[in-house]
Amino acid sequence: MLALRLARGTHPLVLTRRLLVAAAAAGVGFLLLCTLGYAVGHPAQSSASVLRLLWCVLPLAATVQFAVAVARTDPSTRPRPGLSAVGLGPARLTAIAAASTAVACTLGSAVALLFYLHLRGDITGLPFDGAAAGLLAADQPVPLAAALTLLAVLPVAAATAAGLALRPRTAPAAPEGAARAMPSGLPWGVALVAVGLAVETYAAQGASRGGLPLPGGFDGNPAGVLAGWVLTAVGLALAGPGLTHGCGRLLQAVRPGAVRLLAGRVLMDESRRIGRPLGVVSAVLSGALAAAELYGADGGSEAFGPLTVLGAALVLACTTATLLTAALESKQGRTHTTEALLRIGAPPTVLRTAALLRAGALLAVFLPLTWAIAELAAAPLRG
Repeated sequence: MLALRLARGTHPLVLTRRLLVAAAAAGVGFLLLCTLGYAVGHPAQSSASVLRLLWCVLPLAATVQFAVAVARTDPSTRPRPGLSAVGLGPARLTAIAAASTAVACTLGSAVALLFYLHLRGDITGLPFDGAAAGLLAADQPVPLAAALTLLAVLPVAAATAAGLALRPRTAPAAPEGAARAMPSGLPWGVALVAVGLAVETYAAQGASRGGLPLPGGFDGNPAGVLAGWVLTAVGLALAGPGLTHGCGRLLQAVRPGAVRLLAGRVLMDESRRIGRPLGVVSAVLSGALAAAELYGADGGSEAFGPLTVLGAALVLACTTATLLTAALESKQGRTHTTEALLRIGAPPTVLRTAALLRAGALLAVFLPLTWAIAELAAAPLRG
């Protein structure tokens, strides 16, 4: 109830972000229910139903990441003076953030259930009644317990992840020069990218033509190719903070001025916060480019089913929104520094130029890297 009262008085931009989380949850819930409908309509193809359910893990994970990023930037869950005196300490605020995340995801899941029943024809009186009756196995009853269990996965996962990410913790004292160190995930990320590409190449060259029965026209791909793609994506996510830190160092190289020093230091300080979402976006874009190059030229739009397009759109939208939200969180964390710079007479153009330099440096590194990974991932499958 307290989470609902806080939601009533929040800023419209904060409410918009929560509604976006609810919309993403609705899309994931609809995909899960469509998977359930396929399993009900094809009881003899249990393995294909399990694979379809596993494919839903990607949009579900992207939505959970986005929900956690929104919870981190929620001003109502930020510790403020005087709140502890009325019983709203850090632990209580963490519980409120988790409850708000669960409410938004539950709202999206409820919308997904209503839309699913409407397309099946179980709810009438609206446009498109029963428009997808054949696809959603309208001739079979909906197993309510299974549907509610699937719809509860996302709210529980998102609320748990938000609670773990925002839990109060005592940070140990940072050692001397820790702010200038390389994040430790870069070597592991590079190694995982190399291993993933090697696994994909080996699987594509030595596998037989029998592939996994995946939805959306992706039949014929061996399991090793998909495992290689997953390893490459994880490697890019791990290498993101280190690459962002390296961009900050490059900006400060060779006799930098005040603007380049400011831009580089900000990138180095915020490398862990924005580097991982940036690496995830790079992984998603490289996978999308590789899939479009492999299947778009041969099969056109017929290579991708509607549910595959929905899942890919959810992953791309949620990861991009997570990156933008992390950038907003980074900007909020620099509020005091920005105010201090303006107070001592720094012109606003210096701050804007530094922001453009940061964006340019990140694009100059991550765009060629994304294109190169996409080319290397698609090369073993072109034959």
